[in-house]
Amino acid sequence: MNLKGRSFLKLLDFTPEEILYLVDLAEELKAKKKKGILTQDLHRGKNVALIFEKTSTRTRCSFEVAAHDLGMGTTYLEPAGSQIGKKESISDTARVLGRMYEGIEYRGFGQEIVEELAKYAGVPVWNGLTNEFHPTQMLADALTIKEKLGRIKGVKLAYLGDARYNMGNSYMVLCAKLGMHFTACTNPKYFPDKALVEECRKIAGQTKGSITLTDDVMAGTRDADVVCTDVWVSMGEPDVVWEERVKDLSPYQVNQKVMENAGNQAIFMHCLPAFHDLKTKIGTEISKKFGITEMEVTDQVFESPQSVVFDEAENRMHTIKAVMAATL
Repeated sequence: MNLKGRSFLKLLDFTPEEILYLVDLAEELKAKKKKGILTQDLHRGKNVALIFEKTSTRTRCSFEVAAHDLGMGTTYLEPAGSQIGKKESISDTARVLGRMYEGIEYRGFGQEIVEELAKYAGVPVWNGLTNEFHPTQMLADALTIKEKLGRIKGVKLAYLGDARYNMGNSYMVLCAKLGMHFTACTNPKYFPDKALVEECRKIAGQTKGSITLTDDVMAGTRDADVVCTDVWVSMGEPDVVWEERVKDLSPYQVNQKVMENAGNQAIFMHCLPAFHDLKTKIGTEISKKFGITEMEVTDQVFESPQSVVFDEAENRMHTIKAVMAATL
C-alpha cells in the first residue's frame, strides 16, 4: 500500500483497504513502542508544522510525540502564533510552509481551509479536526474497536447527541467505509446532513454496512457493540446555545440504562474532553445555570469497565504516527 505524498483530509478520500492499512500500521507501530523498538530512522531529519486555530490536549500531544518517535522536529503554531487567513491568505501560508516543512497539520474551522492548504502546500496535509470531519480520531476509534471487540466489520455503533458536525459525520463515514452499522440516535433536528447521509448509504450498500437515523433511544442503542457520544456544544460555539442543547439533548445522555440496553458486550467511547462531573470550570458553570451535574455521559458510565476512553485517547498517538509514517 503506497500512500506517500497523500494528504489525510477526510475518510471519504480513502478506500476501505487504505483505511484498514492505516489501522494495521498503527497496530504495528504501537506494538513496537510497547516493546521499546525505536522508529526514529523512518523520517529522521524531517520537520512538520502543527497549525492549531483550535487548541487541543490530545491532538497536539499525539502529533508531537508521534513526530518525535519518527525522528522529526515539530513547530507548534497556536491561534495567536499564525497569520493564516488574517494577514496572510491560506494559499500563501500553504506555499510558504510547504517550502520549510515536509508535512503540515491543521486543526481549526471549516473543511475548506484544510482542503485549500492541501491544494497549495505541495506536501502532505493532515486534518487534526475541522467543523465537518475528524479523521484522525476515527482511525484511533477503529483501532480501539478492533482491540476491544476483535473485529471491525459488522460492528453496531450508536452515536448519541449532536450528529450534525465532525464526530457524527465522521462516525457515519467510518461505518459506511468499513461495513459497520451506524445509528445516529438523537433529536431529529440534530441529524446529519441529508446529502452526506445519502452518500454514506451508497457506500454502505457496497460494504454491507448500514446507516440508521432515529430519535428512539432504546431502539437506537439496543444490542449496540459501541455506544459513543461527544460534548453537546462544540468548541467555538457561543455560550448561548447551551440552554437549547441541554433541553434538546438531555434525553440522549449516555447513562447506565442506555448501556444496559446495549448489553454487557458494549463498550463506551468518547473523544474527550467529557463533561461527566464537576471537576472542570465549564462543568461547574453549566451546573450552576441548569442544575445538572453530568451532561452527555454520566460519571457512572464514564468510570465503568465498559468505558475505553483512555485506551481510545492513547490510540490517537499511534494512529497519527501511522498517518505521518505512511504519507511522508
